[in-house]
Amino acid sequence: MSKTIFITGTSTGFGKLTAITLAKAGHSVIAGMRGVNGKNEDAAKELSALSNIEVVEIDVTSDTAVKEAFEKVLTKYGHIDVLVNNAAVSGFGLLEGYSINQVKAMFEVNFYGVLRTYQAVLPAMRKAKNGLIINLTSGASGHTLPFMIPYLASKFGVESITEGLQDELSEYGIENVSIQPGVYPTEMNNGNKAGVHADKADIIAEYGDAAAQKFNALGTALFSKMAEFKMDPQTIADGILELVNMKTGSRPLRFPLDAVAQGTDQEFIDARAAIKTKWLAKYNN
Repeated sequence: MSKTIFITGTSTGFGKLTAITLAKAGHSVIAGMRGVNGKNEDAAKELSALSNIEVVEIDVTSDTAVKEAFEKVLTKYGHIDVLVNNAAVSGFGLLEGYSINQVKAMFEVNFYGVLRTYQAVLPAMRKAKNGLIINLTSGASGHTLPFMIPYLASKFGVESITEGLQDELSEYGIENVSIQPGVYPTEMNNGNKAGVHADKADIIAEYGDAAAQKFNALGTALFSKMAEFKMDPQTIADGILELVNMKTGSRPLRFPLDAVAQGTDQEFIDARAAIKTKWLAKYNN
């Protein structure tokens, strides 16, 4: 059955692939992106030329832009069955080397952007008592790594939204799933897309070569694993299609798609769920 699906951040990477994949599967796709008449004009034209795709201007850092985009889609289509929160920015560097404004800039996209889309789509989904919201987080969303602390903190936040709302929205037939991708060769990771990086050069200089060597070693390890396991971004698009096609009520809360983890991600998810069950039992006794 064809669904109406809104995807954010479709100009590149996972978002673009997902829009194409879902449209080819027969779904009606609203491909949201910034700068449809500016920096992303070529991407907007490419997607608009495909069957089942409508490109919509949206800036997830703007309350007004998000509200207007969803109002436009809901007025035209009458409903949104699925929301895919894909829009995000990456960022690397020493935590002390980040200015507060840089961290805020990252959270505006990765965390507050997700809150904005939720608040824009939930009234219609609650009224319909139907909906699926898929949030792309990170393969490390259950723990953290050096030199990626603000980025992973923003993704931790989205994990919290996903998990908490699963209970808050259970009476309305709205399911929430986080996809934990791991590292893939997209524009976010290969340097073609600007990130929000540590910007306090004086602090970074004080840490010196030791920190630089640790950072380079981490990057080398991640990129070598990405090559070793032949990480293909299409895996994420196919995973989203799989979630969309699952029977309502059967979808998992977390859906890891990280070959590099070799199953340890699912192990971590299962262990965390088991411990939470025990914790809740203690508080509810």
